[in-house]
Amino acid sequence: MRRKLVAGNWKMHGTRDMALSLVRDIAAKQPDGTEVVVFPPFPYLDPLIRAHGDVLGFGGQDVSEHDQPGAWTGEISAAMLEDIGCAWALVGHSERRQHHHEGNAQVAAKFAAARQAGLLPMLCVGETKEQRDAGCTEAVLTEQLSAVIEAAGIEAFRDAVVAYEPIWAIGTGTTATPEQVQQAHSFIRSLLAAGDAKISGLTRVLYGGSVKPANAAVLFAQADVDGGLIGGASLTADDFLAICAAAQSCA
Repeated sequence: MRRKLVAGNWKMHGTRDMALSLVRDIAAKQPDGTEVVVFPPFPYLDPLIRAHGDVLGFGGQDVSEHDQPGAWTGEISAAMLEDIGCAWALVGHSERRQHHHEGNAQVAAKFAAARQAGLLPMLCVGETKEQRDAGCTEAVLTEQLSAVIEAAGIEAFRDAVVAYEPIWAIGTGTTATPEQVQQAHSFIRSLLAAGDAKISGLTRVLYGGSVKPANAAVLFAQADVDGGLIGGASLTADDFLAICAAAQSCA
């Protein structure tokens, strides 16, 4: 059985003191049997990893596709993340795709760069409300996932994670139904299985989109849901820990 994973993406929130306090509380009370990863803002990664890297997983909220030193002002390479103790990197988050205009080819290059440096990519995929209403969800997921498989190879997903984040459910208070989530996750797994059935069975597929303590258990109980990528609820230790406990109960 795939081990449940709960990841918290803080986005651009908090101060250094808030970050230290939040991670301290999560590290002290995280439930056994569930893997927990947090994605704080870049400036706070090093002190948090030094303090709690032996208990929690840490990752960068983004990673550059450029793997060589050079004239890339503002970029953070996968090697730099690995150097400070990160094990993970978010790739293709909907906000990067929407607001920074990252296309499937760039996302695939970032995924490959993360793998090359020894990081575990967490690949975010998902459709807009307009795409869902038009019946294009599966086509969008196919394009997003196939671009990465073609660039990095199916073997790269042996340790990677896919996070299904329907854009219409991120920060809106609207959550996909358990049936909608399971349908999307099952489809993602079928795309992976077309490349390698064994890897498809190993790859963890997380759900992200207005996950809260009140709905986490029913979402995580779906057959192809292996945990969650949590946004707003990860900024409060009690809420995030309650979601972690829900994942543990569904393991």
